[in-house]
Amino acid sequence: METFAEHYNSMCAAILQRMPGADMEIIDRAVDYARNKHKDQKRKDGSPYIIHPLAVAEIVTEMGLDTDAILGALLHDCIEDTDASHDDIAKLFGETVAELVEGVTKLTRADFSSTEEAQMENLRKMFMAMSKDIRVVLIKIADRLHNMRTMQYQSPEKQVKKCRETMDIYAPLAHRLGMQKIKWELEDTSLRYLEPVYYDGIMAYLNAHKEQDEAFMRSIQNRITTRLASVGIHNTTYGRIKHVYSIFRKMHTQGKSLDELYDVYAFRVIVDSIPDCYNVLGHIHDLFNLVPGRFKDYISTPKPNMYQSLHTTVIGTQGIPFEVQIRTWEMHETAEYGIAAHWKYKQGTGSGDEKDFEWVRRLLESQQTTDAEDYVRSLKIDMFDDEVFVFTPKGKIVSLPAGSTPIDFAYAIHSGVGNSMVGAKVNNRIVNIDSPLKNGDIVEILTSKSAKGPSRDWLNICKSNQARTKIKQWFKKEKREENVAHGRSSFEAEMRRVGLPLSITVDPEVGPLLLKKLAFDSWEDMYAAIGYGGLTAVKAVGRIRDDINRALRVQQNDRVVQSSPLRMVPDSDAAKRNRHAVNGVIVEDIDSCMIKFAKCCTPVPGDPIVGFITRGYGVSVHRMDCPNSQNREEPHQAARWVRVRWASQAEQPFETTLELDCLTRDGLLLDVATVMTTSRVRVKELIGRDLPGGRSVFTVRFEVKDVGELETIRNKLLNVKDVVGARRGQN
Repeated sequence: METFAEHYNSMCAAILQRMPGADMEIIDRAVDYARNKHKDQKRKDGSPYIIHPLAVAEIVTEMGLDTDAILGALLHDCIEDTDASHDDIAKLFGETVAELVEGVTKLTRADFSSTEEAQMENLRKMFMAMSKDIRVVLIKIADRLHNMRTMQYQSPEKQVKKCRETMDIYAPLAHRLGMQKIKWELEDTSLRYLEPVYYDGIMAYLNAHKEQDEAFMRSIQNRITTRLASVGIHNTTYGRIKHVYSIFRKMHTQGKSLDELYDVYAFRVIVDSIPDCYNVLGHIHDLFNLVPGRFKDYISTPKPNMYQSLHTTVIGTQGIPFEVQIRTWEMHETAEYGIAAHWKYKQGTGSGDEKDFEWVRRLLESQQTTDAEDYVRSLKIDMFDDEVFVFTPKGKIVSLPAGSTPIDFAYAIHSGVGNSMVGAKVNNRIVNIDSPLKNGDIVEILTSKSAKGPSRDWLNICKSNQARTKIKQWFKKEKREENVAHGRSSFEAEMRRVGLPLSITVDPEVGPLLLKKLAFDSWEDMYAAIGYGGLTAVKAVGRIRDDINRALRVQQNDRVVQSSPLRMVPDSDAAKRNRHAVNGVIVEDIDSCMIKFAKCCTPVPGDPIVGFITRGYGVSVHRMDCPNSQNREEPHQAARWVRVRWASQAEQPFETTLELDCLTRDGLLLDVATVMTTSRVRVKELIGRDLPGGRSVFTVRFEVKDVGELETIRNKLLNVKDVVGARRGQN
């Protein structure tokens, strides 16, 4: 078991190495404060909780942050997990440290959910925190890194949830901030738990070929260092095997097995100056054969995350390709720790050059009028995908997501440019506006004052969330009547496609409830949203489909009850008879009878129900819409059907079944199981079977307390990727 002394000494050693003049007295006070506040808390492995803040503080130190950030890391869980307050920390360690701790606490409280809305809200908070003080997010990344390092102590369900969250958000965020070293560790650790078979296979292969790989890298390293020493270029050169997740991605994107991959070696040459970088490049190309098209100059054109290096891929005498990265020591520090390596704090507030975080501002702007699901998906393109670098005619560099078109470029310049665009030139040649841009292209947008504005088709062409948001804003502002007509047509077509009556939307009792579910004040507002692209007709109908079906069932049941030959007992009379609930159900006219729930439809509290008197087994309770209860009006059956109702308070969990229609993919069963586990319901059975045509059906049998909880779980399952339908089971 890890000890306090080990972690404290390790943190202090890191601080003395990176920050020799650090104020150790205030750091020790923060350690004592955190240790006292967390004294009764333990980690999952049984070790003292204080070990976690110490480890996070050491990671923050290795990033190159300042004393306030180290104090924030040591205290980052105090407000969240102890009785410490913002004011307490501010009095003892200063307002800046208290703000850092408060910022990290807010991010933790808004931990990622399976719903897109909650995820977008948390991302928005994170970007707002970044725009105010980048150290908040850097501490949060350090916190996540240490949690990943101790992931073996978590339950399998928690491992999968946290690792997927890390791959979706934290690893790409580390990449966007230029923190490659941390990104690689987050990716490799996540892969270990998400794809253990692949991870173990790659590690076993690398271990088996370790001596062979090391011999190859030594020979290449010796050739490079010998050449550079002979011409007087001071350098540090070393080789490495690309990290496990990088190899995993190459296997899948190239469709090759591990022993078929060659481009898994990378060498770094670190020199003293930029001229030396280009000199080394010449010597590398003289020593080895260049692979055409594999040279990239990120020194003259840095990435938006400030990464700088020369990249070239060459082939050695053994016919094995490998990558060489050439950089200065300052570039190397930035490549390892990104923004944290050289963030300049002004008066202790963490303010930096605004242009460095223009992308944060764009992301905050774009989420204001964007559907949550679209925002999260598009954000991963804008922030996390590879970039393409193009130039304006005046030589200004514009960074766009890979695959962007002149439309994306136009809106990156200004919304007015995009709205008045009539054409584009790339490298002085007229091109189609849907032409993908390539690195180094010079792009000129042709505009006209008489332009009619963007086309709706542009929403399907553009790649960046920024362009898509500005196009939607234009349609929302300029074309309301057209949007309403277009949206109404799309909505009605979708209703007809799924077999729902349009009349239900104007029902005075049902219509307002549907609008509330859709979060609109009027149907016209909703049609307009569909028209300008803020919402799709498929999503709108999908959100209210179950509510409409439920309302239709209630209306049908009311008609059945009114025409039923059964003798109805008013609720007031039933109350006077003081009926007793059995298994949460009251049977009219029969007291204390045996109750069982029909397995064919598994009713739960909230479902309209009816009872059937069985022979020797009491009353069997069915849902009103169960196929087996549709014969209750037949003369030979009518006498055995009785009125039943749910008791006011459920006395037990109720078993029910959902059937999921899915697109077949690996890992889907685990995703469904994770949703059920995080929903804290007891699963009795989870089985799946593949069908022809790439489809699958999963059956989930579990316990809930009422139909409301059932609907919540059903909606969560529908949010799982490749789950396209979820219906109540009827055997």
